[in-house]
Amino acid sequence: MDQGNNSGVTEFVLHSLSGSQELQLFYFAFFTLFYLSIVLGNLLIVLTVISEPALHSPMYFLLGNLSCIDVCLSTFATPKMIVDFLMDHKTISFEGCMAQIFFLHVFAGGEMMLLVAMAYDRYVAICRPLHYATIMNVRKCTILVVGSWLIGVLHSVSQLVFTVNLPFCGPNKVDSFFCDLPLVIKLACTDTFTLEVLMLSDSGLMAMSSFVLLLTSYTVILVTVRRHSSVGMAKARATLTAHITVVTLFFGPCIFIYAWPFSDLPVDKLLSIFYTVFTPLLNPLIYTLRNKEVTSAMQKLSRQVSSCRSPSSPL
Repeated sequence: MDQGNNSGVTEFVLHSLSGSQELQLFYFAFFTLFYLSIVLGNLLIVLTVISEPALHSPMYFLLGNLSCIDVCLSTFATPKMIVDFLMDHKTISFEGCMAQIFFLHVFAGGEMMLLVAMAYDRYVAICRPLHYATIMNVRKCTILVVGSWLIGVLHSVSQLVFTVNLPFCGPNKVDSFFCDLPLVIKLACTDTFTLEVLMLSDSGLMAMSSFVLLLTSYTVILVTVRRHSSVGMAKARATLTAHITVVTLFFGPCIFIYAWPFSDLPVDKLLSIFYTVFTPLLNPLIYTLRNKEVTSAMQKLSRQVSSCRSPSSPL
């Protein structure tokens, strides 16, 4: 192996959720079903938004992109975790570990920025409704989505550029089912204080500032909504409730892990599972169950698929 990374470690050992063989088999079945639900649920939202003209609006365009990121966020580590439930020796190569760190921060950083973009969309729709069509045009929506991905990539590169060249000489056991940056940095054979501060000021500050910005934005929007009692505002209130739920479920675990990244707490592993596995499934459930437009569009799509499958009537 190329030792350009100044590391004697060629692989890392990952920890499973449980040492019990029976539980390992249960987790294998449970998370396999969960992962398939994530992929199918989010892809169904994407397909529904694309196929239904009534959903060709900025809000649903952003929602479709959120579903794409959720599929990616659940895929960077979950399939390997599922396979590892059947393996006695759970390892990942040095390159694979660095790749997991890279994609985690690309997708998580991108989702943070996309949630901010969705809050901005709701702010314009509710607080400046007469200018909504002008402000949230196709060009603006494209810029918001592309910008979210670019910020995710830049954020990830800034985290990885120093980590990949750290000397790892042992131990090589990562106390999680995937390579998370705080856990991997602790294994380096050097003083990582400066890197810890950089990571805290990058990931921790990014998560905390985005969360505060979102809460402030939704507070302003909710104050505006309370001043009106129309049916449209009631619908907006339901949409905002869904958005706030998603934001809280996603940012809560991220802030807990990355605002205090080097605390040895067993709950960190559970929180990692929450924002990489559970949240990507909760997003489609929250948005579809509380949104009549998406629900009716899915029912319409289902009827279209059923009619295509049914045999043609004889002449």
